[in-house]
Formats: sequence, structure tokens, C-alpha cells
Amino acid sequence: MKLKDKEYEQMIQDLKSVASEKGIKLRFEKGDFGGGYCILKEDQVIVINKITPIQRKAIILATALKEIGVEDIYINPKIRELIEES
Repeated sequence: MKLKDKEYEQMIQDLKSVASEKGIKLRFEKGDFGGGYCILKEDQVIVINKITPIQRKAIILATALKEIGVEDIYINPKIRELIEES
């Protein structure tokens, strides 16, 4: 099933909320990189390329959150499934 951009935008908003709850900073930057999770001077950061297609942005966010671990907080079951499948 292919999702519409509007649905991906909502997923990204939900994933941003999860990151915020975990104390993780999000940065949308322009450059020659794909994106992902990193630690920058003790801060947990997820960096995503601004020009990445919206579907890929959702996957990058979900994959990074899976790497960090979100078992200790409540997440909407649909969003948790997306994270676990990443």
C-alpha cells in the first residue's frame, strides 16, 4: 500500500514527537548526506537532509529511533510498528 504525502507528513510529526520525548534533537540540513542518528558533543541528534523525499525522511527517523530505543515510552501502536519494522 502506497501512502500519500499527507500521511507521511503526519508520520513525521508523530516521529518528531517521539524524538522530543526522548530528548533527541532533530536537524533538517542541506548537504551531501543521507541522514541518521549521531552523538554531537554529548547531545543525541538525528540529522536529515532537507532535500530527501518525504517517504525516506520517515524511514530515516524511524530507523534512528529504533537504534536509540523507545521501549520505555508510550507510542501510538501504528508508529511503534513503523519503528520496529525499520
